[in-house]
Amino acid sequence: MNDTNSAPEPAPEPQEPSIGGEFLDSLQLISDNLRLILLAPLVLSVLVFACTYLITPSYTALVRIMPPPQQSQGAAAAMLQSLGTLGAAAGASAGLKNSGDLYTGLLKSRSVLDSLIDKFNLLEKYDLKEKEATRKELLNRTRVVNGKDSIITVEIDDSSPEVAAQMADAYINALGSLLSRISLSEAQMRRGFFEKQMATTKANLEKAELLLKSSGGVSANALKLNPGFAVGTSAQIKAQMTGLEIKLVSMRGYLSETSPEYRQVLTELAALQTQMEKIEKDDSNTVKNPNDYLDKYRDFKYHETLYELLIRQFDAAKLDESREGNVMQIVDYAVIPERKSKPKRAIITLLSGFTFGMLLLLFLFAQRKWQAAKLNPEFAEKLTRLKVSSRLALTRKKY
Repeated sequence: MNDTNSAPEPAPEPQEPSIGGEFLDSLQLISDNLRLILLAPLVLSVLVFACTYLITPSYTALVRIMPPPQQSQGAAAAMLQSLGTLGAAAGASAGLKNSGDLYTGLLKSRSVLDSLIDKFNLLEKYDLKEKEATRKELLNRTRVVNGKDSIITVEIDDSSPEVAAQMADAYINALGSLLSRISLSEAQMRRGFFEKQMATTKANLEKAELLLKSSGGVSANALKLNPGFAVGTSAQIKAQMTGLEIKLVSMRGYLSETSPEYRQVLTELAALQTQMEKIEKDDSNTVKNPNDYLDKYRDFKYHETLYELLIRQFDAAKLDESREGNVMQIVDYAVIPERKSKPKRAIITLLSGFTFGMLLLLFLFAQRKWQAAKLNPEFAEKLTRLKVSSRLALTRKKY
């Protein structure tokens, strides 16, 4: 006899599908929609490939240049090294530079861009009204790469292969004109700098020479010393201090007084001042004759040496001023491109078909998950409540 009061057996809980089952379900979904998965991306790829013919083709021309190496910037750079700290001050004052980054920046400068805009009438060619917008469009079509091998590559895109090659060459011509103008300005600045220093030093040299002649010759105590040693210590330190002071004056034109470079020069100057004070203190312990020959000889040699260095620098500046400017070496001239660079039809077609195929698969898997979730009573109830609340929110009705 069955027990009529016994509780009914609970319904079995739904089991989660295994990983193998999920994989087989995915394969079944792909198999059921195989024709759609294959044909839809193929049709889209054909349409995209046909549309690429509507895009205006673009051609890329390039030139490669090599800036002059640091050690061959002309006579001025070599002579600046011989002048020491004073030459460094003059070089900093004139702003002497040479690097790939500098040339890359000059190629993107407003002077170079405006030269190309005016030469090729890019305002009309790009159908723009403002020059600033034309510069941005030109930069978008230009790529300047400073390679690790110190060779700069300039690439320019245009719808005409002939114009692309002409614009690439025009970049180099505009850069050469800009370098000539900048180099000439630097030479003029250095020439003026040394010309002023020469006038002052020459006056001091003449004064020191007169004082030396009026000293009456070498005293007995002076003959016991080495005049070259006496000159080589204090005069050298004094010349170095003069160079650092000139350098500080020039650095104020392009650096703040809190910059590390400026503070470093201050530290070096303070160290030299300490040495000079020590020498002067030692000299003060000895009884000096107002007509001391060594003091006058030391001053004379200081101004004489400084004046000789300034003459050499002045001559080098005049030589650089007579030149056309920095000479850059053209590694590869621009040639008319034979093949278009854009659009890349094969890559665009393949990427379009692949991307659409992946999105289609994602849509099919999401659709299957959605249909499976709608069979769940709890999910269906929540979905119904969501629809009702959304409808009420849109119609602004209350329960």
